[in-house]
Amino acid sequence: MSEFHDDYPQYELMAHHSEEEGKKKRRKLWNVFWIMLGVTIVELIIGFQASSWGLLNDDRTSGVLLKFIFIGLTIGKAFFIVFSFMHLGDEKKAMKWTILAPYTVFILYLVWISVTEANYCRIHKHEMDNVVVQQKIHLNEAAKSGHHDAAGHGEAKDASHESHEESSKPAEGEHH
Repeated sequence: MSEFHDDYPQYELMAHHSEEEGKKKRRKLWNVFWIMLGVTIVELIIGFQASSWGLLNDDRTSGVLLKFIFIGLTIGKAFFIVFSFMHLGDEKKAMKWTILAPYTVFILYLVWISVTEANYCRIHKHEMDNVVVQQKIHLNEAAKSGHHDAAGHGEAKDASHESHEESSKPAEGEHH
């Protein structure tokens, strides 16, 4: 009796390969597993040792080199997944490049955006600090003067407040 209660033959018999071929496939699977495990362990070691190896910035954020290392290792793991589990490694060379070239360009573009945007704060820190300080000064002055205008739109708020007061007054000809 079939475990799945269907009309198909046993799924194990449908593989159509010998025990020797099965051993090769399992060996390949285990090789990919060990490679990916090794890369993951390397990532963990780098992550734990980044400070002592000088891969962190002065403010203990990750440096550009550390970002590139982790991105590269992650892409390496993705490579093994695609080539082994998605069987792209078994395809002809032209098919591999047809699939990989657009993704490679796109991934490199995303890496470039990620790294440049991640470094924006570090590069423009002085300018950003001045903006934050000015906003705090403005908010403190507004709080001291009794204006509850945290957004800095005092004139617009006063005008809308006046129009709201006028609309809440009854019209001259109205009777209650």
